[in-house]
Amino acid sequence: MDSLPDITLFQRRLDELDARMRDPSFYANARAAAEVTREHQRLQQIVAQRAACERLRRELDEARGLLRDPSADAELRELAEAELPELAARAETEESRLLRAMIPPEPSDSRNTVLEIRAGTGGEEAALFAAELARMYQRYAENRRWTVEPLGTSPSERGGYREASFLIRGEDVYKNFKYESGVHRVQRVPATEANGRIHTSTVTVAVLPEAEEVDLHIDPQDLEITVQRASGPGGQGVNTTDSAVRIIHKPTGTMVYCADGRSQQKNKASALAVLRARLLRVKEEEEHARYAAQRKSQIGTGDRSERIRTYNFPQSRLTDHRIGLTLHSLSQVMEGDLDEVIAALQQADFEEKFAELTGRPAPSRGARSDD
Repeated sequence: MDSLPDITLFQRRLDELDARMRDPSFYANARAAAEVTREHQRLQQIVAQRAACERLRRELDEARGLLRDPSADAELRELAEAELPELAARAETEESRLLRAMIPPEPSDSRNTVLEIRAGTGGEEAALFAAELARMYQRYAENRRWTVEPLGTSPSERGGYREASFLIRGEDVYKNFKYESGVHRVQRVPATEANGRIHTSTVTVAVLPEAEEVDLHIDPQDLEITVQRASGPGGQGVNTTDSAVRIIHKPTGTMVYCADGRSQQKNKASALAVLRARLLRVKEEEEHARYAAQRKSQIGTGDRSERIRTYNFPQSRLTDHRIGLTLHSLSQVMEGDLDEVIAALQQADFEEKFAELTGRPAPSRGARSDD
Protein backbone atom coordinates (compact mmCIF):
# COMPACT_ATOMS: atom_id res chain seq x y z
CA MET A 1 0.00 0.00 0.00
CA ASP A 2 1.55 3.30 -1.12
CA SER A 3 -0.16 5.51 1.45
CA LEU A 4 -2.40 4.91 4.41
CA PRO A 5 -6.09 5.71 3.85
CA ASP A 6 -7.47 9.01 5.13
CA ILE A 7 -9.72 8.51 8.17
CA THR A 8 -10.62 12.18 8.76
CA LEU A 9 -14.34 11.53 8.28
CA PHE A 10 -14.20 8.58 10.69
CA GLN A 11 -12.45 10.71 13.32
CA ARG A 12 -15.00 13.50 12.87
CA ARG A 13 -17.88 11.07 13.35
CA LEU A 14 -16.17 9.60 16.43
CA ASP A 15 -15.93 13.09 17.94
CA GLU A 16 -19.65 13.61 17.30
CA LEU A 17 -20.52 10.36 19.04
CA ASP A 18 -18.24 11.21 21.97
CA ALA A 19 -20.25 14.40 22.48
CA ARG A 20 -23.57 12.54 22.27
CA MET A 21 -22.47 9.91 24.76
CA ARG A 22 -21.54 12.59 27.29
CA ASP A 23 -25.11 13.92 27.25
CA PRO A 24 -26.92 12.92 30.50
CA SER A 25 -30.00 11.84 28.50
CA PHE A 26 -28.00 9.54 26.20
CA TYR A 27 -29.16 6.29 27.85
CA ALA A 28 -32.84 7.29 27.97
CA ASN A 29 -33.40 5.26 24.79
CA ALA A 30 -31.64 1.95 25.43
CA ARG A 31 -31.83 0.70 21.84
CA ALA A 32 -30.54 3.92 20.29
CA ALA A 33 -27.75 4.02 22.89
CA ALA A 34 -26.74 0.45 22.04
CA GLU A 35 -26.56 1.26 18.32
CA VAL A 36 -24.48 4.39 18.94
CA THR A 37 -22.19 2.46 21.28
CA ARG A 38 -21.59 -0.21 18.63
CA GLU A 39 -20.76 2.44 16.04
CA HIS A 40 -18.49 4.21 18.55
CA GLN A 41 -16.56 1.00 19.22
CA ARG A 42 -16.15 0.38 15.48
CA LEU A 43 -14.81 3.91 14.91
CA GLN A 44 -12.44 3.59 17.87
CA GLN A 45 -11.10 0.40 16.30
CA ILE A 46 -10.48 2.22 13.00
CA VAL A 47 -8.64 5.09 14.70
CA ALA A 48 -6.53 2.71 16.82
CA GLN A 49 -5.78 0.56 13.77
CA ARG A 50 -4.65 3.61 11.81
CA ALA A 51 -2.33 4.59 14.69
CA ALA A 52 -0.86 1.06 14.76
CA CYS A 53 -0.22 1.24 11.02
CA GLU A 54 1.55 4.58 11.40
CA ARG A 55 3.82 3.18 14.15
CA LEU A 56 4.78 0.22 11.98
CA ARG A 57 5.42 2.50 9.01
CA ARG A 58 7.81 4.58 11.15
CA GLU A 59 9.62 1.46 12.35
CA LEU A 60 9.93 0.26 8.75
CA ASP A 61 11.31 3.63 7.63
CA GLU A 62 13.84 3.61 10.48
CA ALA A 63 15.00 0.08 9.63
CA ARG A 64 15.37 0.92 5.94
CA GLY A 65 17.16 4.14 6.84
CA LEU A 66 19.73 2.19 8.87
CA LEU A 67 20.35 -0.16 5.94
CA ARG A 68 20.95 2.78 3.61
CA ASP A 69 23.24 4.62 6.04
CA PRO A 70 26.88 3.53 5.46
CA SER A 71 27.97 5.24 8.68
CA ALA A 72 25.49 3.29 10.85
CA ASP A 73 26.78 0.77 13.37
CA ALA A 74 27.28 -2.62 11.69
CA GLU A 75 25.51 -4.48 14.49
CA LEU A 76 22.49 -2.17 14.27
CA ARG A 77 22.35 -2.58 10.49
CA GLU A 78 22.45 -6.36 10.86
CA LEU A 79 19.64 -6.20 13.41
CA ALA A 80 17.55 -3.96 11.14
CA GLU A 81 18.07 -6.32 8.21
CA ALA A 82 16.89 -9.27 10.30
CA GLU A 83 13.78 -7.40 11.54
CA LEU A 84 12.78 -5.94 8.18
CA PRO A 85 10.83 -8.95 6.75
CA GLU A 86 8.83 -9.36 9.97
CA LEU A 87 8.08 -5.62 10.17
CA ALA A 88 6.96 -5.56 6.54
CA ALA A 89 4.67 -8.56 7.08
CA ARG A 90 3.16 -7.02 10.22
CA ALA A 91 2.61 -3.72 8.43
CA GLU A 92 0.83 -5.48 5.56
CA THR A 93 -1.40 -7.39 7.99
CA GLU A 94 -2.32 -4.30 10.01
CA GLU A 95 -3.05 -2.26 6.90
CA SER A 96 -5.29 -5.01 5.59
CA ARG A 97 -7.15 -5.01 8.92
CA LEU A 98 -7.56 -1.25 8.68
CA LEU A 99 -9.06 -1.50 5.20
CA ARG A 100 -11.43 -4.24 6.36
CA ALA A 101 -12.53 -2.16 9.36
CA MET A 102 -13.30 0.80 7.09
CA ILE A 103 -15.88 -1.15 5.06
CA PRO A 104 -19.29 -0.19 6.54
CA PRO A 105 -20.99 -3.17 8.21
CA GLU A 106 -24.44 -4.25 7.13
CA PRO A 107 -27.13 -3.08 9.59
CA SER A 108 -28.31 -6.67 10.11
CA ASP A 109 -24.86 -8.12 10.88
CA SER A 110 -25.29 -7.88 14.66
CA ARG A 111 -28.78 -9.37 14.72
CA ASN A 112 -29.84 -12.76 16.02
CA THR A 113 -30.68 -15.14 13.18
CA VAL A 114 -33.44 -17.51 12.13
CA LEU A 115 -32.09 -20.54 10.28
CA GLU A 116 -34.55 -22.54 8.16
CA ILE A 117 -33.56 -25.86 6.59
CA ARG A 118 -35.76 -27.79 4.13
CA ALA A 119 -35.31 -31.06 2.28
CA GLY A 120 -35.27 -30.44 -1.49
CA THR A 121 -34.98 -33.01 -4.25
CA GLY A 122 -33.98 -36.52 -3.24
CA GLY A 123 -36.78 -37.77 -1.00
CA GLU A 124 -35.72 -39.43 2.25
CA GLU A 125 -32.02 -38.94 1.52
CA ALA A 126 -32.58 -35.18 1.29
CA ALA A 127 -34.39 -35.26 4.63
CA LEU A 128 -31.51 -37.18 6.24
CA PHE A 129 -28.99 -34.66 4.93
CA ALA A 130 -31.18 -31.78 6.15
CA ALA A 131 -30.83 -33.22 9.66
CA GLU A 132 -27.05 -33.49 9.23
CA LEU A 133 -26.82 -29.87 8.10
CA ALA A 134 -28.91 -28.81 11.10
CA ARG A 135 -26.49 -30.66 13.38
CA MET A 136 -23.48 -29.07 11.59
CA TYR A 137 -24.85 -25.56 12.12
CA GLN A 138 -25.73 -26.29 15.75
CA ARG A 139 -22.18 -27.52 16.40
CA TYR A 140 -20.74 -24.40 14.75
CA ALA A 141 -22.99 -22.17 16.88
CA GLU A 142 -22.10 -24.01 20.09
CA ASN A 143 -18.37 -23.72 19.31
CA ARG A 144 -18.85 -19.94 19.17
CA ARG A 145 -20.85 -19.96 22.43
CA TRP A 146 -24.07 -18.89 20.74
CA THR A 147 -27.40 -20.23 21.96
CA VAL A 148 -29.62 -22.31 19.69
CA GLU A 149 -33.39 -22.38 20.23
CA PRO A 150 -35.41 -24.88 18.13
CA LEU A 151 -38.48 -23.19 16.64
CA GLY A 152 -40.03 -26.19 14.94
CA THR A 153 -39.20 -29.42 13.12
CA SER A 154 -41.03 -31.77 10.79
CA PRO A 155 -39.32 -35.18 11.07
CA SER A 156 -39.19 -37.72 8.27
CA GLU A 157 -39.79 -41.46 8.56
CA ARG A 158 -36.10 -42.37 8.96
CA GLY A 159 -35.13 -39.64 11.44
CA GLY A 160 -34.34 -36.84 9.02
CA TYR A 161 -36.00 -33.44 8.71
CA ARG A 162 -38.47 -32.45 6.04
CA GLU A 163 -37.95 -29.00 7.52
CA ALA A 164 -36.47 -27.47 10.65
CA SER A 165 -35.99 -23.96 11.96
CA PHE A 166 -33.86 -22.51 14.74
CA LEU A 167 -33.29 -19.13 16.37
CA ILE A 168 -29.59 -18.52 17.03
CA ARG A 169 -28.63 -15.80 19.50
CA GLY A 170 -25.18 -14.32 20.00
CA GLU A 171 -22.68 -11.73 18.84
CA ASP A 172 -22.53 -11.14 15.07
CA VAL A 173 -24.57 -14.25 14.30
CA TYR A 174 -25.99 -13.00 11.01
CA LYS A 175 -22.59 -11.65 9.97
CA ASN A 176 -21.24 -15.21 9.98
CA PHE A 177 -24.30 -17.17 8.86
CA LYS A 178 -25.57 -14.97 6.03
CA TYR A 179 -23.48 -16.71 3.36
CA GLU A 180 -25.21 -20.07 3.99
CA SER A 181 -28.44 -19.17 2.18
CA GLY A 182 -29.12 -21.23 -0.92
CA VAL A 183 -29.20 -24.79 -2.22
CA HIS A 184 -26.75 -27.28 -0.70
CA ARG A 185 -26.11 -30.37 -2.84
CA VAL A 186 -24.97 -33.71 -1.43
CA GLN A 187 -23.38 -36.55 -3.40
CA ARG A 188 -23.05 -39.90 -1.62
CA VAL A 189 -24.33 -43.46 -1.34
CA PRO A 190 -27.48 -43.14 0.79
CA ALA A 191 -28.28 -45.51 3.61
CA THR A 192 -31.43 -46.31 1.64
CA GLU A 193 -29.43 -47.43 -1.46
CA ALA A 194 -29.07 -51.21 -1.77
CA ASN A 195 -26.83 -51.27 -4.88
CA GLY A 196 -24.11 -48.85 -3.75
CA ARG A 197 -24.94 -46.12 -6.28
CA ILE A 198 -24.09 -42.49 -5.60
CA HIS A 199 -27.17 -40.27 -5.38
CA THR A 200 -27.44 -36.50 -5.65
CA SER A 201 -29.89 -34.70 -3.36
CA THR A 202 -30.45 -31.14 -2.26
CA VAL A 203 -31.37 -29.16 0.83
CA THR A 204 -32.38 -25.49 0.88
CA VAL A 205 -31.16 -23.17 3.63
CA ALA A 206 -32.60 -19.73 4.43
CA VAL A 207 -30.76 -17.42 6.82
CA LEU A 208 -32.81 -14.49 8.08
CA PRO A 209 -31.91 -11.69 10.49
CA GLU A 210 -34.43 -11.72 13.31
CA ALA A 211 -37.08 -9.05 12.79
CA GLU A 212 -36.48 -6.37 15.38
CA GLU A 213 -39.00 -4.45 17.40
CA VAL A 214 -39.26 -1.19 15.50
CA ASP A 215 -37.92 1.96 17.09
CA LEU A 216 -39.68 5.02 15.68
CA HIS A 217 -38.38 8.58 15.80
CA ILE A 218 -40.60 11.41 14.57
CA ASP A 219 -38.77 14.56 13.62
CA PRO A 220 -40.77 17.64 14.73
CA GLN A 221 -39.67 19.33 11.48
CA ASP A 222 -41.70 16.72 9.58
CA LEU A 223 -44.97 17.73 11.28
CA GLU A 224 -47.46 20.31 10.08
CA ILE A 225 -49.65 21.17 13.10
CA THR A 226 -52.72 23.39 12.80
CA VAL A 227 -55.36 24.27 15.38
CA GLN A 228 -58.93 25.28 14.78
CA ARG A 229 -62.22 25.69 16.56
CA ALA A 230 -63.94 22.38 17.10
CA SER A 231 -67.49 22.02 15.78
CA GLY A 232 -70.33 19.71 16.62
CA PRO A 233 -73.09 18.16 14.51
CA GLY A 234 -74.51 20.50 11.93
CA GLY A 235 -71.54 22.87 12.29
CA GLN A 236 -72.47 23.93 15.83
CA GLY A 237 -69.57 25.29 17.87
CA VAL A 238 -68.56 22.91 20.64
CA ASN A 239 -66.55 25.59 22.42
CA THR A 240 -65.20 29.03 21.78
CA THR A 241 -61.49 28.15 21.84
CA ASP A 242 -59.22 26.78 19.12
CA SER A 243 -58.93 23.35 20.73
CA ALA A 244 -59.12 20.99 17.73
CA VAL A 245 -55.76 19.84 16.41
CA ARG A 246 -54.81 18.52 12.98
CA ILE A 247 -51.37 17.00 12.40
CA ILE A 248 -49.94 16.03 9.02
CA HIS A 249 -46.80 13.92 8.81
CA LYS A 250 -45.29 15.49 5.68
CA PRO A 251 -42.98 12.61 4.55
CA THR A 252 -45.87 10.10 4.44
CA GLY A 253 -48.91 12.39 4.09
CA THR A 254 -50.52 10.74 7.15
CA MET A 255 -53.13 13.06 8.70
CA VAL A 256 -54.63 12.88 12.19
CA TYR A 257 -57.43 15.12 13.50
CA CYS A 258 -58.42 15.22 17.17
CA ALA A 259 -61.15 17.37 18.74
CA ASP A 260 -62.49 15.09 21.48
CA GLY A 261 -61.04 17.04 24.37
CA ARG A 262 -61.73 20.63 25.37
CA SER A 263 -58.00 21.30 25.86
CA GLN A 264 -55.76 22.02 22.88
CA GLN A 265 -52.79 20.40 24.66
CA LYS A 266 -54.73 17.21 25.33
CA ASN A 267 -55.94 17.04 21.75
CA LYS A 268 -52.42 17.61 20.50
CA ALA A 269 -51.08 14.84 22.75
CA SER A 270 -53.85 12.49 21.61
CA ALA A 271 -53.24 13.31 17.94
CA LEU A 272 -49.49 12.68 18.32
CA ALA A 273 -50.21 9.35 20.02
CA VAL A 274 -52.51 8.28 17.17
CA LEU A 275 -49.99 9.46 14.56
CA ARG A 276 -47.16 7.57 16.24
CA ALA A 277 -49.28 4.39 16.39
CA ARG A 278 -50.14 4.64 12.70
CA LEU A 279 -46.55 5.29 11.61
CA LEU A 280 -45.29 2.52 13.88
CA ARG A 281 -47.73 0.05 12.36
CA VAL A 282 -46.60 0.99 8.84
CA LYS A 283 -42.93 0.65 9.80
CA GLU A 284 -43.51 -2.73 11.46
CA GLU A 285 -45.38 -3.95 8.38
CA GLU A 286 -42.46 -2.84 6.19
CA GLU A 287 -40.00 -4.63 8.50
CA HIS A 288 -41.96 -7.87 8.37
CA ALA A 289 -42.48 -7.53 4.60
CA ARG A 290 -38.70 -7.26 4.13
CA TYR A 291 -38.26 -10.32 6.36
CA ALA A 292 -40.81 -12.30 4.32
CA ALA A 293 -39.29 -11.20 1.01
CA GLN A 294 -35.82 -12.23 2.16
CA ARG A 295 -37.15 -15.61 3.23
CA LYS A 296 -38.93 -16.15 -0.09
CA SER A 297 -35.86 -15.19 -2.12
CA GLN A 298 -33.63 -17.55 -0.15
CA ILE A 299 -35.77 -20.69 -0.15
CA GLY A 300 -35.49 -21.31 -3.90
CA THR A 301 -36.94 -24.37 -5.59
CA GLY A 302 -34.39 -26.87 -4.36
CA ASP A 303 -33.37 -27.61 -7.93
CA ARG A 304 -29.80 -28.96 -8.29
CA SER A 305 -28.87 -26.20 -10.75
CA GLU A 306 -29.33 -23.55 -8.02
CA ARG A 307 -26.60 -25.03 -5.83
CA ILE A 308 -24.19 -22.83 -3.88
CA ARG A 309 -22.21 -25.71 -2.41
CA THR A 310 -21.58 -29.42 -3.00
CA TYR A 311 -20.75 -31.97 -0.29
CA ASN A 312 -19.09 -34.96 -2.02
CA PHE A 313 -18.77 -37.72 0.58
CA PRO A 314 -16.93 -40.39 -1.50
CA GLN A 315 -14.07 -37.89 -2.08
CA SER A 316 -14.43 -36.10 1.29
CA ARG A 317 -14.68 -32.88 -0.72
CA LEU A 318 -16.57 -29.66 -0.12
CA THR A 319 -16.86 -27.17 -2.99
CA ASP A 320 -18.35 -23.70 -2.66
CA HIS A 321 -19.26 -22.76 -6.23
CA ARG A 322 -19.63 -19.02 -5.58
CA ILE A 323 -15.95 -18.44 -4.83
CA GLY A 324 -14.32 -21.57 -6.26
CA LEU A 325 -13.29 -22.87 -2.84
CA THR A 326 -12.50 -26.58 -2.51
CA LEU A 327 -11.62 -28.31 0.76
CA HIS A 328 -10.81 -31.97 1.32
CA SER A 329 -11.88 -32.01 4.96
CA LEU A 330 -15.58 -32.78 4.72
CA SER A 331 -15.77 -34.82 7.92
CA GLN A 332 -14.44 -31.88 9.98
CA VAL A 333 -16.86 -29.48 8.27
CA MET A 334 -19.82 -31.73 9.08
CA GLU A 335 -18.73 -31.61 12.73
CA GLY A 336 -19.21 -27.83 12.69
CA ASP A 337 -15.73 -26.71 11.65
CA LEU A 338 -16.92 -24.03 9.22
CA ASP A 339 -14.34 -21.38 10.08
CA GLU A 340 -12.26 -21.79 6.91
CA VAL A 341 -15.32 -21.78 4.66
CA ILE A 342 -16.86 -18.69 6.24
CA ALA A 343 -13.51 -16.85 6.37
CA ALA A 344 -13.07 -17.42 2.62
CA LEU A 345 -16.58 -16.15 1.89
CA GLN A 346 -16.02 -13.09 4.07
CA GLN A 347 -12.73 -12.39 2.29
CA ALA A 348 -14.42 -12.60 -1.12
CA ASP A 349 -17.18 -10.28 0.10
CA PHE A 350 -14.58 -7.84 1.45
CA GLU A 351 -12.66 -7.81 -1.85
CA GLU A 352 -15.84 -7.05 -3.78
CA LYS A 353 -16.90 -4.23 -1.44
CA PHE A 354 -13.38 -2.79 -1.32
CA ALA A 355 -13.25 -2.65 -5.12
CA GLU A 356 -16.62 -0.88 -5.18
CA LEU A 357 -15.51 1.61 -2.52
CA THR A 358 -12.03 2.43 -3.84
CA GLY A 359 -12.08 1.43 -7.51
CA ARG A 360 -9.02 -0.79 -7.06
CA PRO A 361 -8.47 -4.44 -6.12
CA ALA A 362 -8.30 -5.32 -2.43
CA PRO A 363 -5.41 -7.22 -0.84
CA SER A 364 -6.26 -10.83 -1.68
CA ARG A 365 -5.39 -14.11 0.00
CA GLY A 366 -4.86 -15.72 -3.36
CA ALA A 367 -7.04 -17.33 -5.97
CA ARG A 368 -8.76 -20.64 -5.43
CA SER A 369 -9.70 -23.23 -8.00
CA ASP A 370 -13.03 -25.02 -8.32
CA ASP A 371 -13.00 -28.70 -9.26
